[in-house]
Amino acid sequence: MKDKIHPEYVDCHVTCACGHDFMTRGTKAEIKVEICSACHPFYTGKQKIVDTEGRVDRFRQRQILAQQLQQEAEKRAEKKARAAKPKEAAPSAG
Repeated sequence: MKDKIHPEYVDCHVTCACGHDFMTRGTKAEIKVEICSACHPFYTGKQKIVDTEGRVDRFRQRQILAQQLQQEAEKRAEKKARAAKPKEAAPSAG
């Protein structure tokens, strides 16, 4: 390896957005991360959604609206099917 071309490797303090912090080694003295092993869903088994622009909420609202529209369409189809079904004539008492 060539001398004087590699960055300095120092102790590094890592801070997560969840508040967890730990020490490791790296090329920077301090690193700030959004997700760490203490809050990552793979390690915790809990789902965490990082929603910075409200995309998840808008998606959920669209899904709810789509379900409501589908239910209304099914009700209209049932009502139309009942109306199209010929009514049975009552037997005459004669």
